[in-house]
Amino acid sequence: MRGKIGVTMNIYGTVLPDASSIASLVRRTNISKEAKKRLKWFDYYKKRDNVRLTCRYFGISAQTFYRWRKRFNPYNLTSLEAKTSRPIKVRQPETPVKAVKRIKELREKYPRWGKDKLVILLKREGIILSASTVGRVIKRLKQRGVIREPVNLILAKLARKKKWKPRYAVRKPKDYLILAPGDLVGVDTLTIRLLPNLVRYQFTARDVVSKRDGLRAYSKQTSFCAALFLDYLEKKFPFKIKAIQIDGGSEWKKE
Repeated sequence: MRGKIGVTMNIYGTVLPDASSIASLVRRTNISKEAKKRLKWFDYYKKRDNVRLTCRYFGISAQTFYRWRKRFNPYNLTSLEAKTSRPIKVRQPETPVKAVKRIKELREKYPRWGKDKLVILLKREGIILSASTVGRVIKRLKQRGVIREPVNLILAKLARKKKWKPRYAVRKPKDYLILAPGDLVGVDTLTIRLLPNLVRYQFTARDVVSKRDGLRAYSKQTSFCAALFLDYLEKKFPFKIKAIQIDGGSEWKKE
């Protein structure tokens, strides 16, 4: 529809005065990406006037469409925003104040001790609490900044959480194009137990574009066998292999 501002504009909803109104409405309303996505549903539905076609086009259920259609106000685009499911009245913790105070004192005295050990100390003092309750109390105290862990303990936890990144492989770049055969070949290893004392390791490969497969079984899952398998693929595939995708197993190191 061509309105007063001289540009083609979609009208959302059933009754809007003119294109300039919806234009100013969109400019004034800052809605999320999810709300804009739902707005496209009703724009498409307005043009097609077919609920089933709209649901099929956007991959949503009719129940979802009708639920948002009931909430949708064309003069208030924020009506397409998801409402929080958090209850108005949140249940408050029922742990006695005396017990919380004692948990704080013990945690500060033994910062490396977990909830299971603190439960035993509390039990000796006549304070009976479950390990999960003690854990929740410690978590709340940390969030409020009431207790803080020693710096050396924080550094130790960060060191444990640090993920080991293999040097023999890198992640596939986002701009890496897979267009022709050989651009990317996925390789995986499967353990096959034939008898209680007989195991074979199946190396399987598939070219992403041509769907051509390669398969070999070996008695060991070593880097030498992996190298043999890659040599086999180079001879079997009629195209040059530019990159392989692996799961990061140790057989793809050394050789």
